[in-house]
Amino acid sequence: MEAFKSSSRASDSQSPHLARLNRRQGRGGWSPHRSDPEPWLQLDLGDRMEVTGIATQGRWGSLDWVRQFQLQYSDSGRTWREYRQDNILWTFPGNTDADTVVQHKLPHSIRTRFLRLQPLQGSPTGGLGLRLEVYGCTYKSDVADFDGRSSLLYRFNQKSTSTVKDVISLRFRSRQAEGVLVHGESQRGDYITLELQRGRLALHLNLDDAKLPSRGQHSLVTLGSLLDDYHWHSVLIERFNKQVNFTIDQHTLHFHTRGQGDSLEVDYELSFGGIPLPGKPGTFVRENFHGCMENLYYNGVNVIDMAKRRKPQIYSVGNVTFSCSESQPFAVTFLSSSSGFLELPVEFGSAGFSLRLQFRTWNPEGLLFYLPLSRNPEHLTLLLQLHDSLMHLSLQGLSDGTVFTGNSLNDGQWHSVAVEVKGSQMSLAVDNQRPVVMENIQSISVQKADIFLGGCPTSQNADCENPTLGYQGCLRLLFINNHPINFLRVQQDKLGNFSQLGFDVCSIRDRCLPDFCEHGGHCYQTWDQFHCNCSGTGYTGATCHNSIYERSCEAYRKTGSPSGLFSIDPDGSGPLEHTQVNCSMAEDKVWTVVGHDYAQPVTVRGSTPRSPYVLIFNYSVSPYHLRSLVASSEYCHQKVTYRCRKSRLFDTWDGTPLSWWLDRDGVKRTYWGGSLPSVQQCSCSLEGNCMDMNYFCNCDADQDTWANDTGLLSYKDHLPLSEIAIGDTNRTGSEAVFQIGPLHCYGNRFLWNSASFYQESSYLHFPTLQAEFSIDISLFFKTSTPFGVFLENVGIQDFIRLELSSSSTVTFTFDVGDGPVVLTVRSPVPLNDRQWHYIHAERNVKEASLQVNQLPRQILEAPSESHYRLQLNSQLFVGGTASRQKGFLGCLRALTVNGVTLDLNERAKTTPGVSSGCPGHCHSDSLCDNGGRCIEKNNGYACDCSQTAFDGLHCTTAVSAAFESGSSITYTFQEPFSVMLNQDVKQGFNDEHGECIKCRENVGFGFQTRHAPTLLLSAQSHNQRYMAITLTHNGTLQIWYQLGEKGSPDIFNPNSVSLANGEFHWVRISREGQEVYVQIDNDVTQHYSLPPGSEPSQMSTITLGKIQGNNVMDDEVVKAGSRGFIGCLSSVWFNQAAPLKAALKNNGGSLVSVSGRVIESNCGTPSVLNSPTTTHSLSDDSAKGDRGKEPLKKAEQEYSALIGGVVAGVVFITLCAMAVVIRFLYRHWRSPAQPAISGKGHQPSFEHPYRTELDLHKPNRNSKEYYI
Repeated sequence: MEAFKSSSRASDSQSPHLARLNRRQGRGGWSPHRSDPEPWLQLDLGDRMEVTGIATQGRWGSLDWVRQFQLQYSDSGRTWREYRQDNILWTFPGNTDADTVVQHKLPHSIRTRFLRLQPLQGSPTGGLGLRLEVYGCTYKSDVADFDGRSSLLYRFNQKSTSTVKDVISLRFRSRQAEGVLVHGESQRGDYITLELQRGRLALHLNLDDAKLPSRGQHSLVTLGSLLDDYHWHSVLIERFNKQVNFTIDQHTLHFHTRGQGDSLEVDYELSFGGIPLPGKPGTFVRENFHGCMENLYYNGVNVIDMAKRRKPQIYSVGNVTFSCSESQPFAVTFLSSSSGFLELPVEFGSAGFSLRLQFRTWNPEGLLFYLPLSRNPEHLTLLLQLHDSLMHLSLQGLSDGTVFTGNSLNDGQWHSVAVEVKGSQMSLAVDNQRPVVMENIQSISVQKADIFLGGCPTSQNADCENPTLGYQGCLRLLFINNHPINFLRVQQDKLGNFSQLGFDVCSIRDRCLPDFCEHGGHCYQTWDQFHCNCSGTGYTGATCHNSIYERSCEAYRKTGSPSGLFSIDPDGSGPLEHTQVNCSMAEDKVWTVVGHDYAQPVTVRGSTPRSPYVLIFNYSVSPYHLRSLVASSEYCHQKVTYRCRKSRLFDTWDGTPLSWWLDRDGVKRTYWGGSLPSVQQCSCSLEGNCMDMNYFCNCDADQDTWANDTGLLSYKDHLPLSEIAIGDTNRTGSEAVFQIGPLHCYGNRFLWNSASFYQESSYLHFPTLQAEFSIDISLFFKTSTPFGVFLENVGIQDFIRLELSSSSTVTFTFDVGDGPVVLTVRSPVPLNDRQWHYIHAERNVKEASLQVNQLPRQILEAPSESHYRLQLNSQLFVGGTASRQKGFLGCLRALTVNGVTLDLNERAKTTPGVSSGCPGHCHSDSLCDNGGRCIEKNNGYACDCSQTAFDGLHCTTAVSAAFESGSSITYTFQEPFSVMLNQDVKQGFNDEHGECIKCRENVGFGFQTRHAPTLLLSAQSHNQRYMAITLTHNGTLQIWYQLGEKGSPDIFNPNSVSLANGEFHWVRISREGQEVYVQIDNDVTQHYSLPPGSEPSQMSTITLGKIQGNNVMDDEVVKAGSRGFIGCLSSVWFNQAAPLKAALKNNGGSLVSVSGRVIESNCGTPSVLNSPTTTHSLSDDSAKGDRGKEPLKKAEQEYSALIGGVVAGVVFITLCAMAVVIRFLYRHWRSPAQPAISGKGHQPSFEHPYRTELDLHKPNRNSKEYYI
């Protein structure tokens, strides 16, 4: 037997037997024939070996060599498997000349007998030439073959065995998708079963004394996929007590068993390959295993070796042989849905036509075969195709007809299909289902024809036409008219014709293993790629990575939201799920309020320190969310109301606590409201107003009258309170009443966590990014320099970098092993204008994206066959690189990676060339509201409200208008020229995904009306898609979407009372792809899903008020729109457009058209009352920030004191106003007017070098602001 074989040879002197490394006989190696479309060189190792490396050379004395190649391997020389690493088809770099030896150590070794090398690229000046050597070692194994009716029983020496530790290891290859590999059980109810279920490995484990598994205490885990591919797979089960490690190939699942038991008890025997006596109590009736096992070990015992040596502990049931059968059907793979096909001749006889085959695929659509049955007088064609995951058999011609059957046939499993045409009827059968039959069909009038399987040729003269897509998947066991088709003859060009066909291999792979969909997203796949369904998860994006909710109440305040119940996601894309909190939008602060289950006062009597009254508090959010909220807030407090009568908090003799509380970590605390940690006092002691100054708390006076020790707990590390214990109410007349308030927090200490870089060689360093599969990075920056690296992290080969590459360009670059990938966003205005700019970069296994400010997001889709692990090992450099070149000069703030904000402020304190904080006046996120942008000025700041639907100094003034029945405003979108600037990101840019930014909608507005039905807002696209928001006859909201070419619109009816009640209401609608989220006023956000057929597109026009005749929208919408809107609309925004503001402020130009009377109004004032409306100078803000750090003052004051305060305030304000007027007139006489908002109190002091190199106080007077 020859060791080397090949697909072809160029000549006898270039035969495969000359392909051994360093040989010079003949013409110095192997070369295939130049007409060979898919050459290969195969090596037979004689027996199964463990291959660890390979070496290649070109053909000696020639210009022929192989530059790139791939490997396949097989145990039998049939049923080949591709060599993969991390489930990626691995491509090896080859030679660059004819004589140099290039060696490769395999990333993971393979155990095989046959190795096949497939050249991909040859010499650019010559052709393909190869010499080859393989490195490895012998591999010995004990093998057993099970025929589906056999098993091996390992019998114990005693009646039963009980173990707390088990190790089971084996390798298997299976011919079927079902079958039991291991099973053991006991009469008390314990059992273990390892079995194949639909090609996945399932482990059933029960350690409880449960006679029936219906108790629900057994554990079931599944792992792996497509394990019936007749390739070897490794299994390892390790159990210690309840902890189990379950490994299949290189994927490991760690889990704990349920129930109370720790030991596994098995009676009599453990069976391998099946359950010989099904029906025992507690067993599962399953099919036996059909395939081979090797190296089967149970707790160190080699079961197959003992069986071969006929040891008495092993009993064989049925026909178990100790060599592995290599028989396996010949499979082919249709590699392309556009150009793959197999053409075969068919002869028709008196018996008609029949076809049988087996297939497996992930695609829901695909042509299985196309067969012409008649040409004259009418063309008659028979088609078998997958459509919507069902099998359709269609007859097209004089009288069309279709039958269909099956269900979910694109599940990746092998399915059988049988088609028969005989006489005047045809039938279709799938798997074991009953055939479906169609009668009275036209008879076959041809004797011979060509059948096209998988698709049609691209040539024009082919008698074949693809109805949709071609088939992409595997096919085997093809019989035509009961004759088997020999695919080997097809491969040798002795039968039929083909294109894009892989022989003797089924190249299906499960792209959902491992599952890259995050946060509970559901993975589904086609042949080439996987997708994530994020419905109902609260996340969005290609891998469900990004939260759809804001991270805090502060962020909702920025969108103009009033107080109410909101869903927040504190860590964004991090592991914490979203949760609901109350957001209280006070005038100067935004409070996040979290309640618990005991909001009412609690009365305590009869408790002692040894037997105290204990109350545990359960909060409305999880402990993890509480910890995250407190950590990210600037200030938190919790009010403790405590009233007592003859009930002490501390023992007056030795100070022993008689009552106490536990903090969030369960640590006992003995200080009370208003006191400092570790000080056993109450607030009255610190304020010096205790009723008896001999005691530190009012209650410790132990008087027979009611006393009060109420105060605030405000030490953040101890909040919230988790438990309270009251212990001194057992004496006569003793009583205590306490009430624990909700947790209140405000501020976001991460949003303005910043650092200033004033030396190009300086940087901050942090731990390595955890970015193997996905990462998102967001930050704000301002600078006056045209370039600089924001951050960089490198590995041995991989790296990730985010930088300002020019004055108007941001670049995101990374390499995961396939070469650098570069995304670039160019801004139409300079980015080094000393103003804050926002960057968001993301990379996952599906795509990468980059967004700057509110410019269109650039997206680059990852190839389906590429590396996906980003492997980094160095420190993360922020503001510079390890080479200390191209460092960033300027300010960075709010640098967040995967939901975690890096503490730039703290790290900068110990780093030369970097200082904590940033110069300038835009220091607080509350300066500009509703998305307004803070602009630096010489001696202060200004708010740019141009990209918002609000107006005023701080973007808090609602822009409102009154409409009459004939009034309307139409706003036309104009494609921003920045989109054109960013079209050349990379040739690989996917146009479909480029539209992703356009398929999102963020709509909000306020309104007030008493008329219904009516149309509030409508938007329409160029391709006749639309959305509309109406009020129905009963005043409830109705949302219309028409996003498909055909069919009726999708209508959503959010739950609400009548909104046509003359009161002011807010509506917010957010759509991300097919997910729609609606909030009305302060109600909880409601979620809806558009059907899969929806095709989102960019809206081109928005109309407020009356619409004239419209042949695109539904009649009911048109009828409501023709009535016109009578009432008031306020602060309308649609994505970045503010159509109402553009019309009223006349800044929309030709984009806005107004019909009828539209009068500016103040109806939006009620909505603004819930958000800050007063503006402050910088000195006012500073004072307010300082006051916020003090304990809150008591609210109880006398009515007369209130009146006196008001009078004093009025007098004071009048005097101040007069002083300001006099000072203004004086300064106006002395010098030109200064900006209205002054910031002297915030002039920072910086080192001289920094002020000369980077002066961020000076604004770019000619700059044009574009975003936020």
